[in-house]
Amino acid sequence: MADKVVLAYSGGLDTSIIIPWLKENYSLEVHAVCGDVGQGAEELAGLEAKAKKTGARSCKVVDQRREFLVDYVWPNLRAMSVYEGRYLLGTSMARPILAKAQVDYAREIGAKYVAHGCTGKGNDQVRFELTYSALAPDLEIIAPWREWSIRSREDAIDYAEARKIPITASRTKIYSRDRNLWHISHEGGALESPANPPPDDVWMLTTNPEKAPDKAQVVTVGYEHGVPVSVDGKQMAPEALVAHLNTLGGRHGVGRIDITENRLVGMKSRGVYETPGGTIVLEGLRTLRSLTLDRDTMRQCEKLMPEYCDLVYTGRWFAPLREALDAFFYKATETVTGSVQVKLYKGTATAISATSPFSLYSETLATFGESAAFDHADSKGFVKLYGLPGMVANSVRRANASKKTVKVKAARPKVGAGKSRA
Repeated sequence: MADKVVLAYSGGLDTSIIIPWLKENYSLEVHAVCGDVGQGAEELAGLEAKAKKTGARSCKVVDQRREFLVDYVWPNLRAMSVYEGRYLLGTSMARPILAKAQVDYAREIGAKYVAHGCTGKGNDQVRFELTYSALAPDLEIIAPWREWSIRSREDAIDYAEARKIPITASRTKIYSRDRNLWHISHEGGALESPANPPPDDVWMLTTNPEKAPDKAQVVTVGYEHGVPVSVDGKQMAPEALVAHLNTLGGRHGVGRIDITENRLVGMKSRGVYETPGGTIVLEGLRTLRSLTLDRDTMRQCEKLMPEYCDLVYTGRWFAPLREALDAFFYKATETVTGSVQVKLYKGTATAISATSPFSLYSETLATFGESAAFDHADSKGFVKLYGLPGMVANSVRRANASKKTVKVKAARPKVGAGKSRA
């Protein structure tokens, strides 16, 4: 009886050809598993039948949409994670939960191996394999892209055509895409050169901002404990809320990102992302957080965000440090509750107002008008004491600078000194 392998399966080009490759080169019984994280009905339609037709013994589709948002995306929201100032980590957050489903299915059917379709150049191989090692270090890993003779997507298409494997990729439209509830990413083809503007046929979720509605739309997002819970006053389940904001943001061309990012493996890679709903959520959250967090907590959140973000980007989701930081951000954002109005217009999402029962803003203190709560005379002593360390340090520097100048002048020889007279 052949050993079993569980393949992380999407039905795309790479994983479609991996099924027959595993059978040809390892003589394994292949079982496919696909985590539904919101890639859409079109991508999931007929997936089980397709996998079996390609040679898989079984194919299991697991609904992970709620878990993905609540247990993976929401923690990143509390941390306000944005990689290199632009990327909202859509793919980075999804890989660990997909690998977790793969491990669960391997345990269920008694598989000895797990396999993935990640290339040796990318970050995803690390994200999958670090999850395997954290949850099931006993499972053996097969990574075909690190073994086979296929070197390009064109080669992969040739392999598929030779074996009559149905695929959607073509030689003229050869983008590699990854989609979930939070975003869709695009790589490859004309995008490989940062000198090329993204072709119009790249975009799938967002309208060209130039062709977006001429009238702005204001949407009100409600938050509790640092995560979104309602839109325009209507409470919504996480997956419905994000889908709704994706539609609204996409209509106005919101959430397009074009970035040449630093991959974990050391190279730069150009990626184009669409995250319409996430962009709206983060814009509102950024404003609400500024209203409800005290200065010290806010600054500590900003210091720790890059560390948290790096842990997620590099696949260390199950690392103890990530879990410890989660606890900090959960506590830090417990008062980040309220509602924010965000204006959508021609590719932009701009917060224009915010309210919160935990607001730390005091109009009686901040007003430019007369205020009984603030005495301007109190600032005199504050400014003097606040500047005291700098005043002392600069006084000492000036005194020492004067001494150095005197010594240099005293040591300077007279013109002609030491020369013999004629």
